[in-house]
Amino acid sequence: MGAVATIKAKLPFWVDLTLEEQKALPKMGDKSRAFIGKALEVATQNPAFLPRSFDLEEMRKEVQLFESLYPIVVAFTQLQELLDDTYVTVGSEAYAAALQVCTYAKASGQGAGLDAVVEELGQRFARKAKKKESQQAKV
Repeated sequence: MGAVATIKAKLPFWVDLTLEEQKALPKMGDKSRAFIGKALEVATQNPAFLPRSFDLEEMRKEVQLFESLYPIVVAFTQLQELLDDTYVTVGSEAYAAALQVCTYAKASGQGAGLDAVVEELGQRFARKAKKKESQQAKV
């Protein structure tokens, strides 16, 4: 978490968009990256056709930042995929272990003071059965 905080601090220009704001923005892809670079080159070599209000230096800064962020985005995308896969795998392994605990508790818990715990663990599956019953009743 310290590394995440450091990354957030090192990139102080974060933007937090709503879903509506994201949808309103032009979509970017690899072809758009090439287009941006070419447009900057055209504007740099031919500034006379641009209106005085157009800030070529601001565009240059935005393009440079955009290009600087690209390898970070690729790296974080890969890291996010690894994090997602690891989270799913570990969760699945923990769930499988919990199922084994429940099975062992049911098998050996009779009279060992585990009846309440086994019933509590079994409630996880009781909800599922009730949903199925209510869905069948609706049909």
